[in-house]
Amino acid sequence: MVEIDRLSAEVVDAAIRIHRELGPGLLESAYEAVLAASLERAGWKVDRQKPVDIRFDGLEIAGAFRADLIVEDRLILEIKSVDQLSKVHGKQLLTYLRLLHQPVGLLLNFGGETMKEGIRRIVNGYRPAEGRSASPRLRVKSDYGE
Repeated sequence: MVEIDRLSAEVVDAAIRIHRELGPGLLESAYEAVLAASLERAGWKVDRQKPVDIRFDGLEIAGAFRADLIVEDRLILEIKSVDQLSKVHGKQLLTYLRLLHQPVGLLLNFGGETMKEGIRRIVNGYRPAEGRSASPRLRVKSDYGE
């Protein structure tokens, strides 16, 4: 299985390339489609707009929400195209991670002047392997659960 930090780094690289080429201003769905196609071309398994069930109080709600992108069945990507990320965007992704029982997600905002300012790595109890650390471009300070 692919190490989550390596996978995250490759997604970030692809997002930065896309933002540099296309710039800000497109709809989220356009960035989502281009990022999914780029990752698939690189050989990654990508699920787009995957329906996710919610189990609550003995109920199962089928397809209660859709995850923007799930890469290799383990990295959740939430795509935004807004002027600036807010805390609610990070909370949304953290909730998705908890419901999907996944350790790491990336919140990617293509709406800013630069892509670097629009990347947040959200962690749900994930700890990298002993002696390893995320690459510097992934060590984004976050107010969203890190």
